[in-house]
Amino acid sequence: MNKIKKVLNTSVVLVENEKKQEYILFGKGIGFGQKVGNIIETRKADQTFIPIENTKAKEFLSLLDSIPPVYFELTQNIISEAEKRLNTKLNSGILFTLMDHLSFAVERYNKNINITNRVYWEIKSYYSEEFSVGVFAVELINQEFNIELPKEEAANIAFHIINAQSDGNKTKDGMKHAKMIGSVVNLVQYTLNINMDKENIHYTRFITHVRFFVERYFNDTMLEDKDDILFEQIASLYPNAMDGAFKIKQYIKQVYGKNIPNDELTYLAVHIHRLFSHNKLN
Repeated sequence: MNKIKKVLNTSVVLVENEKKQEYILFGKGIGFGQKVGNIIETRKADQTFIPIENTKAKEFLSLLDSIPPVYFELTQNIISEAEKRLNTKLNSGILFTLMDHLSFAVERYNKNINITNRVYWEIKSYYSEEFSVGVFAVELINQEFNIELPKEEAANIAFHIINAQSDGNKTKDGMKHAKMIGSVVNLVQYTLNINMDKENIHYTRFITHVRFFVERYFNDTMLEDKDDILFEQIASLYPNAMDGAFKIKQYIKQVYGKNIPNDELTYLAVHIHRLFSHNKLN
């Protein structure tokens, strides 16, 4: 049971539960016709609770008057679609960051301001599912406001979806991740002269591995050096692939300043070998 303490707009109310804990409650039309003191029943399917102690929640309250209610509903629809397509629960902070972004995107469009996304191609190529959510969101917004946002906006929205897949303790920087993924793929493609057939299952597996490799790198959870025998075997069996893995190591060390353990090189080499053996240029 939740008692309304304040109606913020038709889609957002401030409530208090039986333990006197305060929450911001999001839900389509939940504030319509409501008054302070009314009871709102919990419907987890279409409602989202954020503790008022949440730092982003406090920031959001200060912005509330400048964001029309339509953006709350659009944001919830986009998040719901993202969680369905990605089969994961997104960090609740995305409610605030994405809502604010959508409002500003429309404002920029109306003022004819177009900000170029420098990693549009990387996001589209390496985060295809998140990018598809971005496309869905752009179509939704265009239809709602009868406008035509630039194609780059799908990648901008995808950033928020990527970042919201963090566990709350560790945040993800979509642009930084996308840049490193693109650099790794380019190194493999051009140093080993590999033709990247994006329809090939080995390419898909390689991109998936690189994505997780990049996440481990930035989260300081890289595989430890525990299997020197396997490393030596792979280096002996697949020298070209291991050479590619070492080029990745050298590049990342130079640009980002942190070393890559041999166990990570081993698995990079395995996936590079699969690409190399199935996609060699004639």
